[in-house]
Amino acid sequence: MGEAHEVVKPLVGIKEAGKVVKMGADGTPTKLIDLVAEDKVVEILEEAERPVTLISEEIGVYKIGKGPSEAVFVVDPLDGTRNALKNIPAYGISIAVADGQLNSSKTHDKLSMGDIELGFVKNFANNDIYHAQKGEGAWLNRKKISPSNKQDISDSSIGAYIYRADMSKIDKLCKTVRSMRILGSVAIELCYVADGTYDAFLDIRGNLRIVDISAAKLIIEEANGLITDEKCRPMECGLNVIERTSVIASCNKNIHKQIIDILGGI
Repeated sequence: MGEAHEVVKPLVGIKEAGKVVKMGADGTPTKLIDLVAEDKVVEILEEAERPVTLISEEIGVYKIGKGPSEAVFVVDPLDGTRNALKNIPAYGISIAVADGQLNSSKTHDKLSMGDIELGFVKNFANNDIYHAQKGEGAWLNRKKISPSNKQDISDSSIGAYIYRADMSKIDKLCKTVRSMRILGSVAIELCYVADGTYDAFLDIRGNLRIVDISAAKLIIEEANGLITDEKCRPMECGLNVIERTSVIASCNKNIHKQIIDILGGI
């Protein structure tokens, strides 16, 4: 994560870093700063000289080394690209790791988000590192974390990604909660639910990429928070760059249910 940060750092706040250089494997434009970050991730994995599979939004699925993959890395090399380009301090890297040999019949395209064993999210702007290991809990900078204990949505602070969202639903939620934050970095904001900074976070556009949320999903679950899609279904999307989803993450079941009720129910 540190190496990726170092190559991104000189481009933060630089206009040229936002130049579109190609179309990514996920079907969205790739900016120079995104490509530089992803190239460094590829370089690091190749230097390790171990057989692994990388799934990333720009390169798609990329096999490294010979033989069956020992691990599958699901990476967003730069979450919060627009923030980085404007030097707004909420941008970083998301890395989720699944065991490539979890099951001999499971190639990368058969793995789902439920197979993630390790999750890491680093905010490059302040060096905060969130991480989790399945069955072992979640941490922020080596301190174990847990969500808030809020029980009433009217007293809660939530984050949301609302660009091109259904504003009739969002408006009702805004009128109910105590405060709302919009930072533009899904991975980091999901981690804010895990450590109690937010009481909830949602993105109900149905256009959220798996690479953005795979690590943070595990971090929330290991912190004993709750994360589902907007219909309250478990998040078991496949590990790829094609699938899209919505997300609601909450500190507990009570807040989760209140949000879904406000949004119109299941």
